Amino acid sequence: MDVRYSHGTEVYVVRACYEDDAADLIAVGGAHSVEVLLLTESSCRTIANFHIGSRITALAWSSRVSSPSATDEWSIELAAAGADFGLYVLSKSSSQQEEIFPFGGGRSGHHGKVNDMTFCGGRSEDSSRYVATVSDDKMLMVWDLHPAIDIASPPFPGTSPPSRPQPTAYVVKFPHPLTSVNAHPSTSKELLIADCRGSIFLTDWRSDPLEDEQESWRNSSVVELVEPRALADSIAGPSAKWSGSVAWRRDPSADFVGAAYGSRFALWDMGHLAGGKPYATGTSFSEGGSQFRWCPTYPEYFAVSASSPAKGAVIHVHNVAYVHAQPTVFQIAQRPLYVRSFDFVACRGIPRIVAAVGRDVVVFYIGVDS
Repeated sequence: MDVRYSHGTEVYVVRACYEDDAADLIAVGGAHSVEVLLLTESSCRTIANFHIGSRITALAWSSRVSSPSATDEWSIELAAAGADFGLYVLSKSSSQQEEIFPFGGGRSGHHGKVNDMTFCGGRSEDSSRYVATVSDDKMLMVWDLHPAIDIASPPFPGTSPPSRPQPTAYVVKFPHPLTSVNAHPSTSKELLIADCRGSIFLTDWRSDPLEDEQESWRNSSVVELVEPRALADSIAGPSAKWSGSVAWRRDPSADFVGAAYGSRFALWDMGHLAGGKPYATGTSFSEGGSQFRWCPTYPEYFAVSASSPAKGAVIHVHNVAYVHAQPTVFQIAQRPLYVRSFDFVACRGIPRIVAAVGRDVVVFYIGVDS
Protein backbone atom coordinates (compact mmCIF):
# COMPACT_ATOMS: atom_id res chain seq x y z
CA MET A 1 0.00 0.00 0.00
CA ASP A 2 1.33 3.44 -0.94
CA VAL A 3 1.64 6.13 1.72
CA ARG A 4 1.12 9.77 0.71
CA TYR A 5 1.78 12.73 2.98
CA SER A 6 1.19 16.41 2.22
CA HIS A 7 3.95 18.63 3.62
CA GLY A 8 2.12 21.91 3.01
CA THR A 9 4.82 23.49 0.83
CA GLU A 10 6.92 22.24 -2.07
CA VAL A 11 9.17 19.38 -0.93
CA TYR A 12 12.80 19.79 -2.01
CA VAL A 13 14.68 17.06 -0.10
CA VAL A 14 13.83 13.71 1.47
CA ARG A 15 16.29 11.47 3.32
CA ALA A 16 15.57 8.13 4.95
CA CYS A 17 17.44 7.16 8.10
CA TYR A 18 19.66 4.08 7.65
CA GLU A 19 20.35 3.44 11.35
CA ASP A 20 18.94 0.10 12.59
CA ASP A 21 17.06 1.67 15.51
CA ALA A 22 15.50 4.37 13.35
CA ALA A 23 14.90 2.83 9.92
CA ASP A 24 11.28 4.01 9.96
CA LEU A 25 12.18 7.73 10.16
CA ILE A 26 12.05 10.05 7.14
CA ALA A 27 13.36 13.64 7.03
CA VAL A 28 11.46 16.04 4.76
CA GLY A 29 12.86 19.42 3.70
CA GLY A 30 10.40 22.01 2.42
CA ALA A 31 10.26 25.71 1.62
CA HIS A 32 11.04 26.83 5.16
CA SER A 33 11.07 23.84 7.53
CA VAL A 34 12.20 20.27 8.16
CA GLU A 35 9.72 17.62 9.26
CA VAL A 36 10.59 14.18 10.64
CA LEU A 37 8.03 11.49 9.83
CA LEU A 38 7.50 8.16 11.59
CA LEU A 39 6.54 5.63 8.92
CA THR A 40 4.43 2.50 9.25
CA GLU A 41 3.26 0.05 6.58
CA SER A 42 0.17 2.09 5.77
CA SER A 43 0.59 5.56 7.28
CA CYS A 44 2.99 8.16 8.67
CA ARG A 45 2.87 10.90 11.29
CA THR A 46 5.01 13.90 12.21
CA ILE A 47 7.15 13.56 15.33
CA ALA A 48 9.26 16.72 14.89
CA ASN A 49 9.02 20.00 13.00
CA PHE A 50 11.92 22.45 12.75
CA HIS A 51 11.30 25.94 11.34
CA ILE A 52 14.45 27.06 9.50
CA GLY A 53 13.10 30.06 7.60
CA SER A 54 14.67 29.27 4.22
CA ARG A 55 14.33 26.60 1.54
CA ILE A 56 16.06 23.34 2.47
CA THR A 57 18.74 22.21 -0.01
CA ALA A 58 20.31 19.20 1.79
CA LEU A 59 19.74 16.85 4.74
CA ALA A 60 21.83 14.20 6.52
CA TRP A 61 21.04 11.86 9.42
CA SER A 62 23.35 11.55 12.41
CA SER A 63 23.99 8.15 14.03
CA ARG A 64 22.65 9.56 17.32
CA VAL A 65 19.09 8.61 16.56
CA SER A 66 16.47 6.15 17.77
CA SER A 67 12.83 5.85 16.81
CA PRO A 68 9.77 6.01 19.10
CA SER A 69 8.91 2.58 17.70
CA ALA A 70 12.17 1.18 19.11
CA THR A 71 12.35 2.81 22.55
CA ASP A 72 10.47 5.13 24.87
CA GLU A 73 13.69 7.13 25.32
CA TRP A 74 13.89 8.09 21.65
CA SER A 75 15.97 10.89 20.16
CA ILE A 76 16.67 12.34 16.74
CA GLU A 77 19.57 14.36 15.35
CA LEU A 78 20.21 15.46 11.78
CA ALA A 79 21.92 18.23 9.84
CA ALA A 80 20.29 20.55 7.32
CA ALA A 81 21.39 23.18 4.81
CA GLY A 82 19.32 26.18 3.76
CA ALA A 83 19.17 28.26 0.59
CA ASP A 84 20.74 31.11 2.59
CA PHE A 85 23.92 28.91 2.72
CA GLY A 86 23.41 28.43 6.48
CA LEU A 87 23.87 25.04 8.17
CA TYR A 88 21.90 23.67 11.10
CA VAL A 89 21.99 20.79 13.58
CA LEU A 90 18.43 19.73 14.44
CA SER A 91 17.65 17.65 17.52
CA LYS A 92 14.71 16.47 19.59
CA SER A 93 14.12 13.71 22.11
CA SER A 94 11.33 12.18 24.16
CA SER A 95 12.22 14.57 26.99
CA GLN A 96 13.21 17.72 25.04
CA GLN A 97 11.51 19.89 22.45
CA GLU A 98 12.91 20.80 19.03
CA GLU A 99 16.31 22.50 19.15
CA ILE A 100 17.99 24.25 16.19
CA PHE A 101 21.72 24.99 16.34
CA PRO A 102 22.90 27.20 13.44
CA PHE A 103 26.51 27.19 12.23
CA GLY A 104 28.60 27.87 9.14
CA GLY A 105 27.22 31.33 8.52
CA GLY A 106 28.96 34.47 7.32
CA ARG A 107 32.55 34.33 6.10
CA SER A 108 33.26 31.01 7.85
CA GLY A 109 30.94 28.93 5.68
CA HIS A 110 29.85 28.31 2.10
CA HIS A 111 29.20 31.10 -0.41
CA GLY A 112 27.12 29.06 -2.83
CA LYS A 113 24.20 26.62 -2.70
CA VAL A 114 24.94 23.59 -0.50
CA ASN A 115 23.99 20.69 -2.77
CA ASP A 116 24.62 17.71 -0.50
CA MET A 117 25.85 16.70 2.94
CA THR A 118 26.74 13.53 4.87
CA PHE A 119 27.99 12.51 8.30
CA CYS A 120 31.44 10.96 7.85
CA GLY A 121 32.66 9.44 11.11
CA GLY A 122 32.29 5.84 9.93
CA ARG A 123 31.33 3.34 12.62
CA SER A 124 33.62 4.90 15.25
CA GLU A 125 32.69 7.05 18.23
CA ASP A 126 33.08 10.02 15.87
CA SER A 127 30.16 8.87 13.72
CA SER A 128 28.08 11.87 14.77
CA ARG A 129 30.95 14.34 15.16
CA TYR A 130 31.89 15.15 11.55
CA VAL A 131 29.58 16.28 8.74
CA ALA A 132 30.77 16.96 5.17
CA THR A 133 29.11 19.54 2.89
CA VAL A 134 29.64 20.31 -0.82
CA SER A 135 28.58 23.41 -2.68
CA ASP A 136 28.42 25.38 -5.90
CA ASP A 137 31.32 27.41 -4.47
CA LYS A 138 33.63 24.46 -5.41
CA MET A 139 34.44 23.65 -1.79
CA LEU A 140 34.20 20.54 0.34
CA MET A 141 33.93 21.43 4.02
CA VAL A 142 34.19 18.83 6.79
CA TRP A 143 32.75 20.28 10.00
CA ASP A 144 33.76 19.22 13.51
CA LEU A 145 30.47 19.62 15.37
CA HIS A 146 32.13 19.10 18.76
CA PRO A 147 35.48 20.93 18.60
CA ALA A 148 37.90 20.76 21.51
CA ILE A 149 38.38 24.53 21.39
CA ASP A 150 35.82 27.30 21.07
CA ILE A 151 36.56 29.76 18.26
CA ALA A 152 34.15 32.63 18.84
CA SER A 153 32.27 33.94 15.80
CA PRO A 154 29.52 36.57 15.38
CA PRO A 155 26.03 35.17 16.02
CA PHE A 156 23.41 34.98 13.27
CA PRO A 157 21.41 38.21 12.87
CA GLY A 158 18.49 38.29 15.28
CA THR A 159 19.69 35.29 17.30
CA SER A 160 21.19 34.95 20.75
CA PRO A 161 24.80 33.75 21.23
CA PRO A 162 25.13 29.96 20.74
CA SER A 163 25.03 27.68 23.75
CA ARG A 164 27.83 25.44 22.46
CA PRO A 165 31.15 25.97 20.63
CA GLN A 166 30.85 26.84 16.96
CA PRO A 167 31.92 23.96 14.68
CA THR A 168 35.25 24.30 12.90
CA ALA A 169 35.75 23.36 9.23
CA TYR A 170 38.44 21.57 7.25
CA VAL A 171 38.27 22.95 3.68
CA VAL A 172 39.27 21.32 0.38
CA LYS A 173 38.93 23.37 -2.80
CA PHE A 174 38.04 21.72 -6.13
CA PRO A 175 38.21 23.04 -9.72
CA HIS A 176 34.46 22.84 -10.45
CA PRO A 177 31.16 23.19 -8.54
CA LEU A 178 30.40 20.11 -6.43
CA THR A 179 27.06 18.34 -6.60
CA SER A 180 27.20 15.23 -4.40
CA VAL A 181 29.07 13.76 -1.41
CA ASN A 182 28.79 10.31 0.14
CA ALA A 183 30.71 8.86 3.09
CA HIS A 184 32.14 5.35 3.18
CA PRO A 185 29.73 3.18 5.23
CA SER A 186 32.44 1.93 7.62
CA THR A 187 35.65 4.00 7.44
CA SER A 188 35.94 7.51 8.87
CA LYS A 189 38.16 9.20 6.28
CA GLU A 190 36.95 8.34 2.76
CA LEU A 191 34.47 10.49 0.88
CA LEU A 192 33.10 10.26 -2.66
CA ILE A 193 32.82 13.72 -4.23
CA ALA A 194 31.06 14.36 -7.56
CA ASP A 195 31.42 17.58 -9.54
CA CYS A 196 29.19 19.06 -12.23
CA ARG A 197 31.53 18.12 -15.10
CA GLY A 198 31.63 14.34 -14.93
CA SER A 199 34.42 13.57 -12.43
CA ILE A 200 34.21 11.62 -9.16
CA PHE A 201 36.92 11.90 -6.53
CA LEU A 202 37.66 9.36 -3.81
CA THR A 203 38.97 11.76 -1.19
CA ASP A 204 40.84 11.17 2.08
CA TRP A 205 39.70 14.26 3.94
CA ARG A 206 42.05 13.57 6.85
CA SER A 207 45.18 13.93 4.68
CA ASP A 208 47.35 17.03 5.10
CA PRO A 209 46.52 19.80 2.62
CA LEU A 210 49.12 21.30 0.29
CA GLU A 211 50.48 24.76 0.96
CA ASP A 212 48.79 25.88 -2.27
CA GLU A 213 45.15 25.87 -1.19
CA GLN A 214 43.97 26.18 -4.80
CA GLU A 215 45.36 22.71 -5.50
CA SER A 216 44.38 21.11 -2.17
CA TRP A 217 42.00 18.69 -3.92
CA ARG A 218 44.97 17.04 -5.68
CA ASN A 219 46.61 16.06 -2.41
CA SER A 220 43.39 14.79 -0.83
CA SER A 221 42.14 12.75 -3.81
CA VAL A 222 43.24 9.13 -3.68
CA VAL A 223 41.49 8.04 -6.89
CA GLU A 224 39.62 9.85 -9.63
CA LEU A 225 36.80 7.89 -11.26
CA VAL A 226 35.80 8.82 -14.80
CA GLU A 227 32.89 7.87 -17.04
CA PRO A 228 34.52 8.43 -20.46
CA ARG A 229 31.40 9.57 -22.29
CA ALA A 230 30.51 12.05 -19.53
CA LEU A 231 34.04 13.44 -19.63
CA ALA A 232 33.94 13.73 -23.43
CA ASP A 233 30.58 15.49 -23.31
CA SER A 234 31.89 17.98 -20.75
CA ILE A 235 34.88 18.77 -22.98
CA ALA A 236 32.76 19.11 -26.13
CA GLY A 237 30.22 21.32 -24.39
CA PRO A 238 31.94 23.56 -21.84
CA SER A 239 28.66 25.08 -20.73
CA ALA A 240 27.18 21.72 -19.73
CA LYS A 241 26.37 21.42 -16.03
CA TRP A 242 24.91 18.23 -14.65
CA SER A 243 23.47 17.29 -11.30
CA GLY A 244 25.89 14.40 -10.80
CA SER A 245 24.99 12.01 -7.98
CA VAL A 246 27.31 9.36 -6.48
CA ALA A 247 26.98 6.73 -3.73
CA TRP A 248 28.75 3.76 -2.15
CA ARG A 249 26.86 0.50 -2.14
CA ARG A 250 25.79 -0.16 1.43
CA ASP A 251 27.03 -3.69 2.03
CA PRO A 252 29.85 -4.87 4.36
CA SER A 253 32.55 -4.64 1.67
CA ALA A 254 31.40 -1.31 0.16
CA ASP A 255 33.46 -2.23 -2.91
CA PHE A 256 31.00 -0.86 -5.45
CA VAL A 257 30.31 2.75 -6.38
CA GLY A 258 27.45 4.00 -8.52
CA ALA A 259 26.74 7.37 -10.11
CA ALA A 260 24.30 9.11 -12.42
CA TYR A 261 25.55 11.72 -14.91
CA GLY A 262 23.54 13.21 -17.72
CA SER A 263 21.59 10.45 -19.43
CA ARG A 264 23.79 7.64 -18.09
CA PHE A 265 24.58 5.70 -14.95
CA ALA A 266 27.92 4.04 -14.22
CA LEU A 267 29.15 1.39 -11.77
CA TRP A 268 32.72 0.93 -10.50
CA ASP A 269 34.30 -2.05 -8.72
CA MET A 270 36.76 -0.45 -6.29
CA GLY A 271 38.64 -3.76 -5.98
CA HIS A 272 39.39 -3.75 -9.74
CA LEU A 273 39.60 -0.13 -10.80
CA ALA A 274 40.91 -0.61 -14.35
CA GLY A 275 42.30 2.88 -14.56
CA GLY A 276 39.24 4.49 -12.99
CA LYS A 277 36.84 3.42 -15.74
CA PRO A 278 33.47 1.89 -14.80
CA TYR A 279 32.86 -1.82 -15.23
CA ALA A 280 29.30 -1.19 -16.35
CA THR A 281 27.39 1.73 -17.84
CA GLY A 282 23.90 2.22 -19.18
CA THR A 283 21.29 4.75 -20.19
CA SER A 284 18.56 5.48 -17.68
CA PHE A 285 16.89 8.71 -18.91
CA SER A 286 17.66 10.20 -22.30
CA GLU A 287 16.76 13.65 -20.99
CA GLY A 288 19.08 13.26 -17.99
CA GLY A 289 19.16 11.53 -14.62
CA SER A 290 19.09 13.42 -11.34
CA GLN A 291 19.83 11.23 -8.32
CA PHE A 292 21.42 7.81 -7.81
CA ARG A 293 20.59 5.69 -4.75
CA TRP A 294 21.56 2.17 -3.63
CA CYS A 295 19.04 0.09 -1.70
CA PRO A 296 20.45 -0.42 1.84
CA THR A 297 18.55 -3.65 2.52
CA TYR A 298 18.93 -5.34 -0.89
CA PRO A 299 22.31 -4.07 -2.21
CA GLU A 300 21.74 -5.55 -5.67
CA TYR A 301 19.15 -2.86 -6.38
CA PHE A 302 19.81 0.76 -7.31
CA ALA A 303 17.55 3.49 -8.61
CA VAL A 304 17.83 6.67 -10.69
CA SER A 305 15.35 9.53 -10.92
CA ALA A 306 14.71 11.78 -13.92
CA SER A 307 15.92 15.37 -13.82
CA SER A 308 13.27 16.63 -16.26
CA PRO A 309 9.47 16.74 -15.91
CA ALA A 310 9.11 15.71 -19.58
CA LYS A 311 7.89 12.22 -18.59
CA GLY A 312 6.43 13.16 -15.22
CA ALA A 313 7.58 11.86 -11.84
CA VAL A 314 9.48 8.70 -12.79
CA ILE A 315 12.02 6.46 -11.04
CA HIS A 316 13.91 3.60 -12.70
CA VAL A 317 14.97 0.65 -10.51
CA HIS A 318 17.85 -1.52 -11.77
CA ASN A 319 19.32 -4.85 -10.68
CA VAL A 320 23.12 -5.17 -10.71
CA ALA A 321 22.86 -8.79 -11.87
CA TYR A 322 20.98 -7.65 -14.98
CA VAL A 323 22.45 -4.20 -15.39
CA HIS A 324 21.84 -4.05 -19.17
CA ALA A 325 18.23 -5.21 -18.92
CA GLN A 326 15.36 -2.74 -19.05
CA PRO A 327 14.75 -1.18 -15.61
CA THR A 328 11.53 -1.45 -13.66
CA VAL A 329 9.71 1.84 -14.22
CA PHE A 330 7.68 3.49 -11.46
CA GLN A 331 5.42 6.32 -12.65
CA ILE A 332 4.48 8.26 -9.52
CA ALA A 333 2.73 11.23 -11.11
CA GLN A 334 2.10 12.81 -14.49
CA ARG A 335 3.90 15.89 -15.77
CA PRO A 336 4.52 18.70 -14.97
CA LEU A 337 5.32 17.05 -11.63
CA TYR A 338 8.73 15.39 -11.25
CA VAL A 339 10.85 13.73 -8.55
CA ARG A 340 12.83 16.44 -6.80
CA SER A 341 14.44 13.99 -4.37
CA PHE A 342 14.12 10.35 -3.37
CA ASP A 343 15.67 7.68 -1.16
CA PHE A 344 15.29 4.01 -0.28
CA VAL A 345 13.61 3.29 3.06
CA ALA A 346 15.86 1.13 5.27
CA CYS A 347 13.09 -0.97 6.88
CA ARG A 348 13.41 -4.74 6.46
CA GLY A 349 11.14 -6.60 4.08
CA ILE A 350 10.09 -5.56 0.60
CA PRO A 351 12.13 -2.47 -0.37
CA ARG A 352 10.31 0.86 -0.39
CA ILE A 353 11.16 4.20 -1.93
CA VAL A 354 10.26 7.62 -0.53
CA ALA A 355 9.98 10.39 -3.13
CA ALA A 356 9.38 14.15 -3.08
CA VAL A 357 6.79 15.02 -5.73
CA GLY A 358 5.38 18.55 -5.67
CA ARG A 359 4.00 19.19 -2.19
CA ASP A 360 3.69 15.49 -1.40
CA VAL A 361 5.91 12.79 0.06
CA VAL A 362 5.07 9.46 -1.56
CA VAL A 363 6.24 6.09 -0.18
CA PHE A 364 5.79 2.98 -2.32
CA TYR A 365 6.94 -0.65 -2.52
CA ILE A 366 9.10 -1.76 -5.45
CA GLY A 367 7.91 -5.37 -5.26
CA VAL A 368 5.25 -7.69 -3.86
CA ASP A 369 5.23 -10.69 -1.53
CA SER A 370 6.26 -13.85 -3.33
